[in-house]
Amino acid sequence: MSKRDELIEKYAADLKDKCGVTPDMDLLTKVTIGCGPSIYNADAATVAGSQQAELDTVKNNFLIKKLGLADGANLDAGIDAVMEKYGRSNKNKYRAVVYYLLAVHFKKESVYN
Repeated sequence: MSKRDELIEKYAADLKDKCGVTPDMDLLTKVTIGCGPSIYNADAATVAGSQQAELDTVKNNFLIKKLGLADGANLDAGIDAVMEKYGRSNKNKYRAVVYYLLAVHFKKESVYN
């Protein structure tokens, strides 16, 4: 099993155990691949849910640039809902899991087809 496959399994476990979501493994794989080499860097692989600068990066680089959403309060509300679902006290929020949850939240799974 490759390192990426191991990480995808870890992300799937997080979705099931911490978020109560049964992941679409095809979508999770595509989201993970879309994250690029950042998944192999301990710092870049996670999202600091309590740091506004980090949340702004998620909003600008993922929601607006990748998913093509228009900037607005609904984006912040979506990020907030995902952080709540993942568990604010959960220290390690994997970027691929956050992006997966955001893509599903905004019904933008088609971006990965």
